[in-house]
Amino acid sequence: MTDAASGRTGAGGAGAGEATGGDATAGEAASEAAAATGGATASDRPAVGGAPASDRPAAGRRLRVVIAPDSFKGSLTSVEVAAAISAGWLAARPGDETIPAPLADGGAGTIDAFIAAGGWEVRGAVARDPLGRPVDARWLVADDGRRAFVEMAEANGLTRTSADDRARGAARRATTFGTGDLIVAALDAGIRDVVLGLGGSATTDGGAGMLQALGARVMDAHGDQVAAGGAGLADVRLVALDELDPRLAELHLRVACDVTNPLLGPDGAAATYGPQKGATPSDVAELDAALGRWADILERDEVRGTAGRAAAGRAAAGRAAAGRAAAARAPLPRDVPGAGAAGGTTFALIAIAGRLASFSLVPGVAVVIAEVGLPARVAGADLVITGEGRIDAQTAFGKTALGVARLARDAGVPCLALGGGVTPEGVAALAAVDALAIPVVEGPTTVEEAMAAGPGPVARAAERVARLVTLGALLAVRPA
Repeated sequence: MTDAASGRTGAGGAGAGEATGGDATAGEAASEAAAATGGATASDRPAVGGAPASDRPAAGRRLRVVIAPDSFKGSLTSVEVAAAISAGWLAARPGDETIPAPLADGGAGTIDAFIAAGGWEVRGAVARDPLGRPVDARWLVADDGRRAFVEMAEANGLTRTSADDRARGAARRATTFGTGDLIVAALDAGIRDVVLGLGGSATTDGGAGMLQALGARVMDAHGDQVAAGGAGLADVRLVALDELDPRLAELHLRVACDVTNPLLGPDGAAATYGPQKGATPSDVAELDAALGRWADILERDEVRGTAGRAAAGRAAAGRAAAGRAAAARAPLPRDVPGAGAAGGTTFALIAIAGRLASFSLVPGVAVVIAEVGLPARVAGADLVITGEGRIDAQTAFGKTALGVARLARDAGVPCLALGGGVTPEGVAALAAVDALAIPVVEGPTTVEEAMAAGPGPVARAAERVARLVTLGALLAVRPA
């Protein structure tokens, strides 16, 4: 892989724009970050001890630094964060080599991380947004032409709805139909190996709209299609799957999912995620009841036969069910950990898993780490820097920073994690895998102010860390 293709910067490397194949956003982020550090390089700005870093051979050998952050959600994409860290680091240590490898957790932003890594071609399709309006949405095809990545948020993400939409009850009416549109686009392109990234959705319809886009009929007592969205599922009486796209029988589908919520109840899709999508308390109760009705009907019509129950067992256990006895022990799709992801989208896929060539739920972070080739990059690194908007108690449950830190530890490479916010619980979670969490904030600030600050604080935090590395090198060679 060439330096430009791998995103390397520093001595002999490519610039930030080249690092993402000319991505303007990354280039702009790097420029902003450079401006935030004063626009000076370490060769013309005093370093530790007062002399320029370029004149300090004791500053240590040239380092290869892999930069693999997630996004700072609501503030910076992972591409922008990686560019800012790279710019800040090189401001203090211009002789080092930085290798940006922006990541995501399989949800919103994963497409951009894959594009930055290279090896994927962007395709476009017209899909329905959460309220049924046509939008242009991206999906990806691997360079081998055999695999596709579909990001649910491209069509049915929360960013596709406005504050006014949410105020008008979008949480009750939002549909996953557009996600089905994108899966159909991949099938139309002849692709039968698809990774579906969940996260950031505006929907709580239990995947009903997605199944409709794939040919299912979701009908009320009169034989008419129920209204779009989760609330409409209260009227469902029959799910007809006989007209599902026959190509699904050839589809190998992996769902990138990092949550373990069931479909229903206090930890379910509506109760846990509905409020952030604009659902009121009464909406949450209505949606949970409607999802319960949907589960009753879909499980009755598709799952409670031996084949359907065996499919649910495969999804839950990650292996083929061993006949009728194993099927009888398998949980219903509604109870499979992760069934409540993306407003219950996973539930619908688990329910029809027996109609697919293969189906599995896989950790989103693990999928992205593998697809962007991060293990090979980390293996040749001297240091890994990861990060995300908040490093807290949730970090211990499989967030991106923890996944990168584990990978670095297993490779014997030191790891640092920059966080927009860092709590003691987050520090402890990363310390358990030998990584150090470092806050980006530079003083008392509100969450809103921190999110609006742009890449500057991230770049300056990376510069401070780089100067500490130089200080450590100076101390290591200091005479006793």
